[in-house]
Amino acid sequence: MSTPRTFVISGASLAGAKAAETLRAEGFDGRVVLVGEEPVRPYERPPLSKGYLRGEVGFDTAAVHDEGYYEEHDIELLTSTTVRSVDPAAKVVTLDPGGELRYDELLVATGATPRRLSIPGADLDGIHYLRTLSSCDDLRVALAGVSRLVVVGGGWIGSEVAASARQMGTDVALVEAAAVPLERVLGSEVGAMFGALHAEHGVELHLGVGVESFRGRGSAQEVVLADGTAVAGELFVVGVGVTPRTELVQDTGIELANGIVVDEYLSSTYPGVWAAGDVANAYHPVFGTHIRLEHWSAALNQGPVAAQNMLGQQVVYRKIPYFFSDQYDLGMEYSGFATSWDRVVSRGNVAEREVVVFWLDGGTVVAGMNVNVWDVNDDIAALVESARRVDPERLADMSVELGTL
Repeated sequence: MSTPRTFVISGASLAGAKAAETLRAEGFDGRVVLVGEEPVRPYERPPLSKGYLRGEVGFDTAAVHDEGYYEEHDIELLTSTTVRSVDPAAKVVTLDPGGELRYDELLVATGATPRRLSIPGADLDGIHYLRTLSSCDDLRVALAGVSRLVVVGGGWIGSEVAASARQMGTDVALVEAAAVPLERVLGSEVGAMFGALHAEHGVELHLGVGVESFRGRGSAQEVVLADGTAVAGELFVVGVGVTPRTELVQDTGIELANGIVVDEYLSSTYPGVWAAGDVANAYHPVFGTHIRLEHWSAALNQGPVAAQNMLGQQVVYRKIPYFFSDQYDLGMEYSGFATSWDRVVSRGNVAEREVVVFWLDGGTVVAGMNVNVWDVNDDIAALVESARRVDPERLADMSVELGTL
């Protein structure tokens, strides 16, 4: 009688949970071990800066599966457990607690960790980084006891936390080194739309200036900016990006470059080791380059593809990158991958925040974003994937259906 195969998944968040689900859905009847550091079952992170932070939804809404799902599907969910090391040659991981465990296939879905500021005063109390459920719980409790929050970083996390805090009635100041929020991803014109949105909701904006230090006695009381301005606050949230958690495979010879380098099948450079989600720098056949996407959709969609390929199915991951955000009364979806562009085309009015924006490079649409305009995202993704040259005038013409382009 053959020994049942063991598949280990390091990282019990969305990517890992969806991979485990897929293994069972595809008929795998071997051992599935899902290992997570946190004491709770897998959950999705987007609510942490939105509805969960504001207290509008509970944990069950954020959870990937119902409480009994893992037992019902014979998935060994090991919470409060860490994969300390891996020996890919011997196909052995070391669990803490738990000791050594042999595997046949290993999926690394360890995600990312917030990038921390290394400036004077950065170790003072009252400075929060949002990533885990517990960090969100701590922040929500802290917000309830203060009247003024300072957010350092105007990316997606910083912008969403600022919006949520304002909706909770807290005064907010937002500090961003770029000239407008989200400039790196969206450019100056569209980023300015988000800046105006926050200003209209009473956020005090400090743009185009970095931070030099935090000051305070025991707890942070102000952040000092590069121009000498001191921005006072009772509570501080830092959102300046994340770093992929590659430490598990750091000394194994597996190729690392802005994450774990994987091919279009999500296989690392060592057979039997796969990666998905925030930690995976995956080759994307549509764009012809490696992309590490720090968004919900990568975890949601890469986990299942990795699981299928662990079963030998040879499925190419070619999903167009996607993310969404909700801030105040603005909802948006973005599809594509635009690191550079030579033209921005708008269908609708950016100032009125009811618009579809396209980023073009060499006449082709490399990304598109719908803002308070719905049921067009699939067309945007199809347009990006087609890599077809598009007439900018027709692209901007609201009478021309996107599906015809």
